[in-house]
Amino acid sequence: MKARLILDERHQIRPEAFVSLRVWHVPKPVRASRHDYKYALAYIVSGVCVLRYDNEAGKGDHRHLGRAQFAYHFTSPERLLMDFWQDVDRWRPE
Repeated sequence: MKARLILDERHQIRPEAFVSLRVWHVPKPVRASRHDYKYALAYIVSGVCVLRYDNEAGKGDHRHLGRAQFAYHFTSPERLLMDFWQDVDRWRPE
């Protein structure tokens, strides 16, 4: 079984800001993760990624807030999206 893309969306938030959401179901966990999902969620403002959730191979589940990086406890794709959108709402100026 190959990785299967289950979510691939882009949402324009403001003229200079957008969100990119990509989630795959993978046949086995990526290195340093314990679940069958690979993901990359990003909030981009004026060409700069200000918020990102991902589980890059070897790094495990984590999120980037500005230049800082924090561990993230993945429980489900649904919770992942809820947490990400909550952080987007906190980051947005309006």
